[in-house]
Amino acid sequence: MNHFFVAPEQITDGYCRITGPDVNHIRNVLRMKPGERIGVRDGISRSYICELTEIGSEEISARIVKTDEVGSELAARIYLFQGLPKADKMELIIQKSVELGVHEIVPMETRRAVVRLDEKKAESRCRRWNAIAESAAKQCGRLMIPRVSPVCRFAEAVRRAAAMERALIPYECADDMARTRGLIASLRPGMQIGILIGPEGGFEKEEVEMAAEAGIVPVTLGRRILRTETAGLAALSILMFQLEQ
Repeated sequence: MNHFFVAPEQITDGYCRITGPDVNHIRNVLRMKPGERIGVRDGISRSYICELTEIGSEEISARIVKTDEVGSELAARIYLFQGLPKADKMELIIQKSVELGVHEIVPMETRRAVVRLDEKKAESRCRRWNAIAESAAKQCGRLMIPRVSPVCRFAEAVRRAAAMERALIPYECADDMARTRGLIASLRPGMQIGILIGPEGGFEKEEVEMAAEAGIVPVTLGRRILRTETAGLAALSILMFQLEQ
């Protein structure tokens, strides 16, 4: 079944209205007809099974057949602060992070990041990254579309993460796996959790110290050094297992 997102106000009186690019996708790409069913999500907490009733050139109407309030979201909000990687690695990270339940992805500039984006290029990349997040959210059954925020500096990422109930920074020089396990076990539903991941070259020692001074805890992900596109996904997988209900 194909799934689509709408704003809550587009769901009224037992029907949902679909507008924008999804109209062309349903009408001309999928070539769907009245009577066929689709999945619809309101981007907050509910999903619906709907039966297409009218397919216009600018708007599609669908009758709600079933409502599901159980949902597919994790019980906590996880924010992935990702050091800018090279090439198309960011696209992979976004796609898989959405599948693993991330709430928001925050690209960040760090000292060792090779990629430097000017304002125009950063805006273009951000639009594409958000499109990838939306596509991944539809594919994996999310109730909301995780946001990919504009690129920020490391100091701003530290400030945001430090304001959360728990913030962790995986670091290859960190040790004490028992402590890391204890921190993971202490995570609870309803928390805001920040994870800071370095770029290909990792974090500089001074960056980790800055984060630690702000209350962000350095942790280990094991004895092996993980690539940037692996480290965040490994951390998210661990958190998903801990928080899934």
